[in-house]
Amino acid sequence: MGVESEPVHEGPPGPPSTPGSSGAPGSLVALGAQGLPGDVFTATRDIAGRALLPSRSLMEEVGDMIILTGRTISSSLRPPYPYGGEFVSQFLFALRLCWLPLLLSTVAISYGAPGLEAENFLTIFGATDRLGGFFVVFAIREIGPLITAIVLAGVAGTAITADLGARKIREELDALQVLGVDPIKNLVVPRFLALMIVTGLFNLYAILFGLFGGILAAITYEQPLGPFWNTLFANATVTDLWGSVLKTTIFGAIIAIVCCYKGMTASGGAEGVGRAVNQAVVVTFLGIGAFNTVFTQTLLATHPNILVIK
Repeated sequence: MGVESEPVHEGPPGPPSTPGSSGAPGSLVALGAQGLPGDVFTATRDIAGRALLPSRSLMEEVGDMIILTGRTISSSLRPPYPYGGEFVSQFLFALRLCWLPLLLSTVAISYGAPGLEAENFLTIFGATDRLGGFFVVFAIREIGPLITAIVLAGVAGTAITADLGARKIREELDALQVLGVDPIKNLVVPRFLALMIVTGLFNLYAILFGLFGGILAAITYEQPLGPFWNTLFANATVTDLWGSVLKTTIFGAIIAIVCCYKGMTASGGAEGVGRAVNQAVVVTFLGIGAFNTVFTQTLLATHPNILVIK
């Protein structure tokens, strides 16, 4: 008897094997089927995180500045008030540093672009007497407050940032907290109040010298000053004046908060202090521009009568 062999049943033929199609973990097919989607998601998330990092940092800084503003206002209203001497010192410091740059900047800018150029433009239409009304818009509402804020931020604001930044690098602020002295009440509040008051006062100073630049422009074109004063007082209102002073006072608060915050958060030695000063100036100008747009639009919307130039 022979031994019968059992038949072998073959299944359906499988797909032809291709190079690299083995189930080894390092194969290209396994990488494409398992690892590639996760890698793409992770890379996309990392790229998005890096792209949004500046915006996130900016929003965090804005939030910290808002918190500092609230703490500063509450500290200025809550007794005791140990910062009288520091307040007077900062007030006189800002006056001493800023009066001459503000005078030169205001007269030069007012005499140049709005004075000579506006007078030349009005001469074409035979309406040179309207220069005074134009200077109500220019000197009182806009350029006077803006020049004041720019000079205060560039001179007094940078000095405040450098001072507080140097104290932060030398760990003096930490030492004050260890001794139970509140840096906000003793350092930030006097600078905050001093810059608010001195900026409002300097705005009146800038308005006067801005009008002086307009007078020089009228004299340059050999125009009588009577029509200049006539249209000036015909268009100037109390709303223009208090709006200008209020706006520049808030400009001073913005300058103080931004510069104090940048100084108190400086790091990295002398280089970090210089970087903080540069950042303070840029952020201050951005804040002033944004607030000026909102304030001006709100003022004009609530007082439409000042839109008409008589």
